Amino acid sequence: MSDSRFAKRLTVEQVEEGHQLAPKFDDQGVIAAIATDVNTGDVLMLGYMNAEALEKTIETGEAYYWSRSRQTLWHKGATSGLVQKVVDLRVDDDQDAVWLKVDVAGSGASCHVGYMSCFYRSIPTGEKPTPGLELEFREDSKTFDPQDVYGDAPNPTKL
Repeated sequence: MSDSRFAKRLTVEQVEEGHQLAPKFDDQGVIAAIATDVNTGDVLMLGYMNAEALEKTIETGEAYYWSRSRQTLWHKGATSGLVQKVVDLRVDDDQDAVWLKVDVAGSGASCHVGYMSCFYRSIPTGEKPTPGLELEFREDSKTFDPQDVYGDAPNPTKL
């Protein structure tokens, strides 16, 4: 999928070695977006951007994403105050993923569950997985109370 806001994808050389932004959105119109903390390098979250979200992120210097579950554009931190200010925005070699190095306002958290990172649990490796496989928590406590921040807003995660 292409978008007229960005350069047309013409050749492998142009995409991989050129100076034009020519993102490759998937068949659902999104591109993967990884956000890391600019100070620690910790991965905060994996989200998705459609063309509008990528454009608004570039224009404003603040992270916008496309919510696949709600089918809507969202400005990260608009509700919680945990706005992600983009310090560096990069695109990968074939331009089908972006990496945002961000400075997060407030507590520095980016996870709607209340943890600093959405990747707050580890999966043990070295054994055959079983239905009872237990995850190991890597963050000892939540950075904020989601109830205080979001109130009774619906959980954005669909099961």
